[in-house]
Amino acid sequence: MLSVNYPVILACGLIPMVVGFLYYHPKTFEPAWMKSTGLTREEVDGGNMLMIMGLSYLMACMLSAVMASLTVHQFSVQGLFVMDPSFQEAGSEMRQLFDTMMANYGDRHRTFGHGALHGMVLGIFFAFPIIAIKSLFERKSWKHIFISALYWIITLVLIGGVTCQWGVS
Repeated sequence: MLSVNYPVILACGLIPMVVGFLYYHPKTFEPAWMKSTGLTREEVDGGNMLMIMGLSYLMACMLSAVMASLTVHQFSVQGLFVMDPSFQEAGSEMRQLFDTMMANYGDRHRTFGHGALHGMVLGIFFAFPIIAIKSLFERKSWKHIFISALYWIITLVLIGGVTCQWGVS
């Protein structure tokens, strides 16, 4: 049976922070992002960074756990079987069918590249529209939308790749 590799999920929770450190660095997108948000250096530095980073890490771990279930197709196959009571019985017909399927196909599409592709699709077709809708109502510029969306596309590509390759055992 498949299970989430929690140390990998906890490590993936750091990906948004590492990407954010590089992406929103003063020599990369920070100046353009600050201008697009209307924030000053004092306002950015004045936040409760311990709370912001702690909650961001927690939410990034939640996001990483979901990405594991979305990038590893074998979870969907397991979902077809798991609600049947006989699935829990070792040697049952249902369990034998699942075990045979996993022996034959359990390693299909379990690569970094496959997960990265899922991350890119989710970034473009899920995160980008959410960011755009929210930002349009907040009267943010398209520059702001694209800066924010690109950050999440890069982040989801990396999370998707890592969770697909190593996030499930």
